[in-house]
Amino acid sequence: MDILSIIIISIGLAMDCFAVAISKGICIKKFPFWLTFRMAFMFGLFQAVMPLIGYAASIGFAKQIISIDHWLAFTLLSLIGGKMVIEGIKSQDPDCSIEKNPFKWINLFSLAFATSIDAFATGIVFIPYPSIIWKAVILIGLTSLVFTFLGIYIGIHFGRRFHLKVEVIGGIILIGIGIKILIEHLLS
Repeated sequence: MDILSIIIISIGLAMDCFAVAISKGICIKKFPFWLTFRMAFMFGLFQAVMPLIGYAASIGFAKQIISIDHWLAFTLLSLIGGKMVIEGIKSQDPDCSIEKNPFKWINLFSLAFATSIDAFATGIVFIPYPSIIWKAVILIGLTSLVFTFLGIYIGIHFGRRFHLKVEVIGGIILIGIGIKILIEHLLS
């Protein structure tokens, strides 16, 4: 797997963070830098740690799945991507009346965990590539941090005007990477 594929996977995974950040940005009036940084840091940290946990948990059975790893990567990325596409299509406008402060630690923790579950499953994709797991973890975390920051900003300034379906884009990206991995292994 090359660095471009890792970057594209990182962007695909960051779309959940981006979508949540936009929805939270829509609900606030001004750009609170430190609160936004707190949210971006939590999302980036969870998105970075979860693939590492998924990778570490699956190392034990790496030898058993080496012959089908490309099919597994394709299936996982397609399922995660498909889930994101479906959720993106079904998602509705955020209800800002429910939550007074989206930046409370407990809210951030639960949102960071919820958006990083697919990153946990993605950790399995890196089993055949142990030499790049740390690059992947760092890129996934940084990408999610940046996309969360941008999501809040976009939500505050443009979210109400445009109905952005970024989860759909992220899902399509992940499905595309899964197809790329499958094609590369089948052709080699």
